[in-house]
Amino acid sequence: MNTPKINYLGVRTEADGAHISLWAPSAKTVHCQIEGQDTRITLNQSKYGYWEASTHVLKVGDQYRFVLDGDAYADPASYYQPEGVHGPSEVVDLSFAWTDAKYEVPALKDFIIYELHIGTFTQTHDFQGTIDKLPYLKKLGINAIEVMPIGQFPGERNWGYDGVFPFAVQASYGGPKAFQQLVDAAHAHDIAIVLDVVYNHFGPEGNYAPHYGPYFTEKYGTPWGSAINFDDAHSNGVRDFVLANVRMWFEDFHVDALRIDAAHALKDSSASHILQDIRKETNAWISEQETKHYLIVECDLNDRRYLEPLEKNGYAMDGQWVDEFHHALRVAAGGKPDGYYADFHGIADLAKAFQHAYVYTGQYSEHRQKFFGSDSTGLAGERFVVFSQNHDQTGNRMLGERSSMLFSSDMQRLMALAVIASPYVPMLFMGEEWSASTPFQYFVHHSDEELIEAVRKGRKEEFKSFHTEAEAPDPQAQSTFTDCVLNWTEQDSGSHRQMLAYYEALLAFRKSNSILRQVDRSLLTVQYDEAKSVIVLSYTFEDQLMVGMLNFSTDAQVITLDNAHSFERIWDTSDPAWGGSGPIQDLFSSQLSIPPATGVFFQQL
Repeated sequence: MNTPKINYLGVRTEADGAHISLWAPSAKTVHCQIEGQDTRITLNQSKYGYWEASTHVLKVGDQYRFVLDGDAYADPASYYQPEGVHGPSEVVDLSFAWTDAKYEVPALKDFIIYELHIGTFTQTHDFQGTIDKLPYLKKLGINAIEVMPIGQFPGERNWGYDGVFPFAVQASYGGPKAFQQLVDAAHAHDIAIVLDVVYNHFGPEGNYAPHYGPYFTEKYGTPWGSAINFDDAHSNGVRDFVLANVRMWFEDFHVDALRIDAAHALKDSSASHILQDIRKETNAWISEQETKHYLIVECDLNDRRYLEPLEKNGYAMDGQWVDEFHHALRVAAGGKPDGYYADFHGIADLAKAFQHAYVYTGQYSEHRQKFFGSDSTGLAGERFVVFSQNHDQTGNRMLGERSSMLFSSDMQRLMALAVIASPYVPMLFMGEEWSASTPFQYFVHHSDEELIEAVRKGRKEEFKSFHTEAEAPDPQAQSTFTDCVLNWTEQDSGSHRQMLAYYEALLAFRKSNSILRQVDRSLLTVQYDEAKSVIVLSYTFEDQLMVGMLNFSTDAQVITLDNAHSFERIWDTSDPAWGGSGPIQDLFSSQLSIPPATGVFFQQL
């Protein structure tokens, strides 16, 4: 960019006072009004739509609004909204006594990610509750937690994707200091923090950004309305806004990675796409601090350009969520092939996902009604994040059913094995490790009655084609939220305790196995039998051969191997230790009978 680099926005406290930086390109006058005081701080107009001021008047704890040509609004780059999205902004000191200087972020290929929602993860619904569970996550085998969005959203309960103050840490979760404490505590447990950020839209309530400037453009449409303005007139301020936000999470909160929501909805025809600028901003911070940071995108385009380096005009993201692995896995496990699942055909597609990450690599998609996807050849396995469930795939079901409500315990263990034994980066969704019985439903806490009714109506419309007597839960109801809060006492009982023991052992297996630790899909050969619903995974590394057999059918299946060597059993989903009916014996011939919904791995002797 040819414009001056903007590192900081909003009100930043400094040793000699506070500095204010605001983008309002159409304003004629701008003042900062401190709540409860008559004094107004006059901002001076600068270049490219910016207004600046340095002052000794504003102090930490002061609440304020900006007054643009006589109208007062909260700061779009507010760092704290203690009274919610409609209240004033508050000056905060983002300095923190960090103790994580010796923490080293793992290589991306070593990540074991655990996605969680702060509000429903624990009964306290806040960062402190998550801090209290860090020893548990460490024992489970997790070394990275992915936190769903925490930018200030309306009310006290929301998935986080309705945020309207991207710089302000949600007040009901504990605010900015509490999030800093969580990051510092996580690092003390050798756990990285991946933060979900939303740069593709603002929520529908409390969005005051358009009063300041053209944050949106009518050039493009998105599922949420007008697109964020990354390439239209005055887009420089919007781009600066996003880049300053990226830098803030790394600098002020020591976040290790960003997961960028729905990157395919970032509409930008600039010579340098906003993702490329985010990559450059991140690279500059990495170089300056000599620390590792990662950028992971959610993207459903199967477009390798998102992962290609800047030198090839790619967006140079470090990793990508792979929904198609999930879709193929769910259908292979017996899930209904409806909606977007209709494009997936079970075993054959899952076999392809194991080998190529993408299922659609250029062939025709009936669901999308077009030829779709690109080849992933040459992209390392660590560039792809896979899962058997996540917040979207659970919460976007009408009743928010988890896998525990849809599949048998045997099948849940097999699905988990498919994810953990894949040549990709695995991710769990909170509670899946003990087969949690609580749903994860869609919930909001708006204050505008018309908006509340519109959300209710939209949710009902979304599921009217399901032709079911069940009704979609009311997103606004307190009970819809509280029903989703994890019940941690379940871990101590029966099948839940067995499933937790299974996940702990499975993650330890992943970490201790020299082949799986490579996260290298070039080591893998995949065979499948569609009629039997069986996949055979053969990993070869140096002089080692490891064979996995995954039976997704409802019947026992006889597997014939080309190799007649003897094999020692090293993993078995049917082990009685976690509720299975096995175990399967070691393999000393070319044939083996695998029980239904069972996965087993053998190491060649």
